[in-house]
Amino acid sequence: MLASTMSNGLPLYLDNHSTTRVDPRVVAAMLPMLTENYGNAGSVSHPYGWEAAEAVNRSRETIAAAIQAKPREIVFTSGATESNNLAIRGIAEHPRRQGDQILSVATEHKAVLDPLARLQRRLGLEIRLLPVAGVGSDCPGRLDPQQVADAITDRTALVSVMLANNEIGVIQPLAEIGAICRERGVPLHCDATQALGKIPIDARTLNVDLMSFSAHKLYGPKGVGCLYIRRGAPRLRLEPQIDGGGQEQNYRSGTLNTAGIVGFAKAVELCLAEMPTESVRLRGLRDRLFERLETRLDRVVLNGPPLTPELRLDNNLNCSFALVDGEALMMSMGELAVSSGSACTSTNPEPSHVLRAIGLSDDATRSSLRFGLGRFNTEQEIDRASDLIVESVARLRKMSSMA
Repeated sequence: MLASTMSNGLPLYLDNHSTTRVDPRVVAAMLPMLTENYGNAGSVSHPYGWEAAEAVNRSRETIAAAIQAKPREIVFTSGATESNNLAIRGIAEHPRRQGDQILSVATEHKAVLDPLARLQRRLGLEIRLLPVAGVGSDCPGRLDPQQVADAITDRTALVSVMLANNEIGVIQPLAEIGAICRERGVPLHCDATQALGKIPIDARTLNVDLMSFSAHKLYGPKGVGCLYIRRGAPRLRLEPQIDGGGQEQNYRSGTLNTAGIVGFAKAVELCLAEMPTESVRLRGLRDRLFERLETRLDRVVLNGPPLTPELRLDNNLNCSFALVDGEALMMSMGELAVSSGSACTSTNPEPSHVLRAIGLSDDATRSSLRFGLGRFNTEQEIDRASDLIVESVARLRKMSSMA
């Protein structure tokens, strides 16, 4: 096991929801596609292209098998943000969409919420964001499937629900939601990028029609992901968002990132092989971190669902530290890399929309930090991280009381 603290003095890394270090085994799988088998997978007239195309085909089969899908149901993209846009805008902008309403959830990632807001402005679609269970409930952050059933009308063109949340780690009851959507004849899209490689995913059992993924969340390279598009009846109709050479079944034109795709598949393969033991290890480290914080500091609050595998990702921890500003806390811990929320919204000074959606006050939201544990973290690092946090919180609280 390689420690995440590097010899060049970089901070201890606990921000694995933002991105992950590329596994050396993934790098090894990618290198030949950059230096030896560097052909364009679209070049059908010579061996370089044939070898690249075969590598893409093998990778497509690996990723499809990981979610119990068919290879032709996998469309490669640049990542989950593009996949989300292709799914949501692809449905909404198709001339034969079935309605003018889209249902989603208040705690979705901005890569879902922002395309929805744009569709509302551009096309006048009705966007309805469903609330989630709040603080004091059995599972803060969880969506009640009955809310989806009650909200669907004959005008609903799409439902979009994240599988696992990137800030509080809550796992949604997607199979139940999918069954409702399937019964009502409404397509279901799912941003599953935080879930792939961490929990088992079966596209058929979940009853999803569209599902988005990114490689860089599971120790693969940045800049590559995919969209699962269910084939069969009823047929899904998506308007392409990138036109050009007709690659990826005309859904996503452009030269394929062969090395990235190979790395994506290798990362998925490794995660699935190691999931049974790695999930237990990460859960133990996460629980150790929270226990050390809770026993050594007062007024530490767990944000989100209970720390149980059925309700929360094993590598996720989100805590509020009363009387401390989260940004100030992060700045005071130069040896520790964490975040106060989604990396894609880190430049936004507004409090986390996810934490506000579960009922936290702005003060509690601003005093929160998100910890994302990963493959390269060790028990020694967790102990060191907890020491840094305890020392910094105590120091900042003392300074605040003296001000």
